[in-house]
Amino acid sequence: MNKKIIFLGSSVTYGSASGGVSFADIICEKNGYEMVKEAVSGTTLTDDEEQSYVSRLKTIDADRADLFVCQLSTNDAALNKPLGAIAEGRDKASFDVNTIAGAIEYIIAYAREKWGCPIAFYTGTKFDSKLYAQMVSLLKEIAAKWNIYVINLWEDPYINSVNPEDYMKYMSDPVHPNLKGYKEWWSPFIEKHIHEMIQ
Repeated sequence: MNKKIIFLGSSVTYGSASGGVSFADIICEKNGYEMVKEAVSGTTLTDDEEQSYVSRLKTIDADRADLFVCQLSTNDAALNKPLGAIAEGRDKASFDVNTIAGAIEYIIAYAREKWGCPIAFYTGTKFDSKLYAQMVSLLKEIAAKWNIYVINLWEDPYINSVNPEDYMKYMSDPVHPNLKGYKEWWSPFIEKHIHEMIQ
């Protein structure tokens, strides 16, 4: 049986700057993984609109998964959503899903309860956003609490060593890779982490 990976995210997971092809499609096609890609551009982790990550998570029709991968949405930073605070416990009902922290914890708790598989969040690469930097720090704290993986493109030395000329070739704007960026820059890095998680 092929490994199945569920991806939850927004435009970067969808591949809005590359014709709907993102790292998720590239990695799954290369490795023969079954893919569930639940990605809607412009959506947020915080559950304050009907297309939020939290809302769409509950609609994913998959009876099993070998890995669940969620995007740390740049839209929450762009829209200045509240960070919130990490909860003391792990009860889904205690999480304030209108905050970034609460939404992340809810997503982790839901995915663990429903699929019982390894869980990873991935970040975007560096762009000018103090709030997103805070979100990355928050995510690392939550990951330590829940023992989940963080695919940290934001802080990785290799990713951040890309030269300016290649960066211009890889990105359509400060947030969204183009197809070349996904194929040559993001996918090899993320694929290596995925292999470690679902061997």
